Amino acid sequence: METSRLPAEARARRTAEIREFLRSRRARVSPADVGMAVGDLRARRTPGLRREEVAVLAGVGVSWYTWLEQGREINVSADVLDAIARVLRLDAAEREHLYLLAGLNPPQADPATTRAVPDELRRLIDSWLPRPAYLIDRHWNLVAVNRAAAAVFGYREHDHNCLVTFFTGSRYRSSLCHWRDAAQAIVGQFRADAARYQDDAEFGRIAADMCAVSPEFAEIWAEHSVRDATNGTKVVDHPDLGELTFTYTTLTLPELPGHRLMLHNPVTGTETEERLGALLGNAVP
Repeated sequence: METSRLPAEARARRTAEIREFLRSRRARVSPADVGMAVGDLRARRTPGLRREEVAVLAGVGVSWYTWLEQGREINVSADVLDAIARVLRLDAAEREHLYLLAGLNPPQADPATTRAVPDELRRLIDSWLPRPAYLIDRHWNLVAVNRAAAAVFGYREHDHNCLVTFFTGSRYRSSLCHWRDAAQAIVGQFRADAARYQDDAEFGRIAADMCAVSPEFAEIWAEHSVRDATNGTKVVDHPDLGELTFTYTTLTLPELPGHRLMLHNPVTGTETEERLGALLGNAVP
């Protein structure tokens, strides 16, 4: 494990954590859970699986697994950690935790492009009214949009991707103040996302299509700027109500890997909240 660069106190904490974590996960898995034939379980001194049983089931050496559980300096691979995770029946969060304790970057979660949006999340987006909220997937497709987001940003029923709408939607482009700065930020964010999913060819296809239809996108894309903003300020010049100013927060969703929830709040002292109430009062439910 890559722990030699850590301060001694941090190494000691991580060693203790991986030891207790793996012990606790071994203790909750019985031999019967993994199909092992054993004798009288009452005679076993170890609750759950023994170290040597985990090692055999994962296809690694007993000494190597013991060293892993002790937090020693050993070479660790993703394949071996995955095998141990399967034997110990770790869920996604626990598997990620094991990777981090072992000094490896956790693998990207599988995309949730076909997974249904939980009802609770849809209720949250709708209940965010009168403030704008929307949900995008990892390719920036609009998955769920509340009435406020549609009314403020001009998202129409046929708008399917917020990156495409940003560069090709005349209403969105004309209403967003500081458009160039926002464009550089959004392209940098998209490039950062593409780097996270290097085996996903859809990012390259989207970027190529955008370069073909938007000279501005092509120019900014060629700059290779990278951004990773989770919050900021957005100013909209609404055609009916004038200037609306929001702070926004981006939330990742463990239950929907790759998706992001965008929540907007009116900035105090800008009359945005009052104007937003008037706008939604005139909006079609």
